[in-house]
Amino acid sequence: MGPLDIGIESPLECTILKRLNRFVVEVSVASTPERACINNTGHLGQYLRTGNRGFCTKNRHSLKTVYRLFAVKDGDMAAVIDTQLQMRAFEQALALGLIPWLEGYTMLKRNAPLGSSLIDYLLVSQRGQLYLEVKSAVLREGHYAMYPDCPSARGRKHIKELVSHRTKGAAAILFIAALPHVKAFKPNRSADPELADLLLIARDAGVELRAIGLAYHPQSSHLYMYHPDLPVELY
Repeated sequence: MGPLDIGIESPLECTILKRLNRFVVEVSVASTPERACINNTGHLGQYLRTGNRGFCTKNRHSLKTVYRLFAVKDGDMAAVIDTQLQMRAFEQALALGLIPWLEGYTMLKRNAPLGSSLIDYLLVSQRGQLYLEVKSAVLREGHYAMYPDCPSARGRKHIKELVSHRTKGAAAILFIAALPHVKAFKPNRSADPELADLLLIARDAGVELRAIGLAYHPQSSHLYMYHPDLPVELY
């Protein structure tokens, strides 16, 4: 797969110093300590380590942080830790017809109500409607991308909602493996064994479980979707 039409405007390389809280990390830009926001609620322990090289952009609308950290170097490319960028990449790939298993679907609604939850997308095609929940998988174990990297009550709730809906209509969960050179996705049972069990229940109930591979290419300053249908391994 080639680059998506999502270029990063004026990206800056930085060095991660330390995570200050859930939403802010201290980075060094041109040897100057700065605060950068993070658009990801996961632990990100593998990537937000002191000394790791990252990529950030200047914030236009926030006065609390000067920068936004969106990717962290991983080999010759970078992991996309910014969930907003991940969603933009998915939406563009959907619109361009780059995801074969979603061929013919278009977006009907974002944040679609389902039970007591909001599901990321309600898609529609000639086959009918599809509720699609998207999860960010930015934890690496060898050639696997994993989710979650910490216990996720919200994730468990979404899976249960989709399983319940499956008796009425179509439902799917998409894991965005936003890491370079990933060959498959698997749930992180050690972090949330109940969620891993729920994915087995969801699969048996007919909820589609899918994954796509996504990464940031520093030399071109673009996001790449390198695999539209990564294997999902639940065991």
